[in-house]
Amino acid sequence: MTSVPRSHRAKKVLRAGLAAAGIVLLAACSGPGASNQNENKENTGAAQPGGDLRVAVISHGTAGDAFWNVVKNGATDAGKQLGVTVDYNSDGDPGRQATLIDNAVSQKVGGIVVSMANPDALKSSIESAVKAGIPVITINSGGDKSASFGALAHVGQEESVAGEEAGRKLKAAGKTKLLCVIHEAGNVGLNQRCDGARAGFGGTVTNLQVDINNPTDVESRIKGALQTDPSVDAVLALNPQVAVSSVSAAKGASSKAAVATFDLNADVTEAIKSGDVLFAVDQQQYEQGYLPIVMLKLYRDNANTVGGGKPVFTGPGFVDKSNVDKVAEYAKRGTR
Repeated sequence: MTSVPRSHRAKKVLRAGLAAAGIVLLAACSGPGASNQNENKENTGAAQPGGDLRVAVISHGTAGDAFWNVVKNGATDAGKQLGVTVDYNSDGDPGRQATLIDNAVSQKVGGIVVSMANPDALKSSIESAVKAGIPVITINSGGDKSASFGALAHVGQEESVAGEEAGRKLKAAGKTKLLCVIHEAGNVGLNQRCDGARAGFGGTVTNLQVDINNPTDVESRIKGALQTDPSVDAVLALNPQVAVSSVSAAKGASSKAAVATFDLNADVTEAIKSGDVLFAVDQQQYEQGYLPIVMLKLYRDNANTVGGGKPVFTGPGFVDKSNVDKVAEYAKRGTR
């Protein structure tokens, strides 16, 4: 065997020492909580940085609603990727939604994400969560009340701005008389959409109240409104399910009214492709589920905040024939 000179052996030792130091340095710089992310397995909610984090997501959506399923997908996907336990619950009744928030507080979760279709009904419960030291992020609705309730941030779209842009697009399409269909009584965001559409449209805008929990009645009411006033040449739905009902209602009434909608699902993307729906206002609700989980983990692990006191906007974007093919791929998998 050939002997190795002492100088060569010394260089090998030096290189080995530098490599070991590099490994230690990389471990120290691998991000907040990376070295002990899995040490605590007790789901203690507000654990120390790097431990388990449990977040309660509480929406006002109804079970099986296509829109809120995408929000849920966003939250659960973020949880899986970041090692955060996500408990998703929803209730369309503001009183029961407030109870869900109170329950989350009593369970000492590490963060709460909540949509505020009826902010005043949730005010006390959200403020109690904040007083208990639980960070809250609001999503989707009620952004104008978020900061005053003590929430860290709001993630969503400005509904009146989105409505105004939708109204302008319908005006640019040559429409002059618009029916704006509100599917949930007491939902401030829906009224803001119609008010915005009225400002952007410039022509006559009439609101029609329906109950999304009764699809047959939804279609019947829209059909009746179009038959009563044949001069209505545009229908703005505020929900994908209502958009599909609006298309059927227009055909049943032998109306040539164009249908546009807020929000997406696979049925809406197919209707855009076929020309039955002119466009959809896309608020990218997957982000409304996903981003708050990221924000709460960053806040817990690194004291980061996002938005600087202003809402974090996820929309509006618009989906029409020019981009529907690409977006449709994601709608089918439940992320748009």
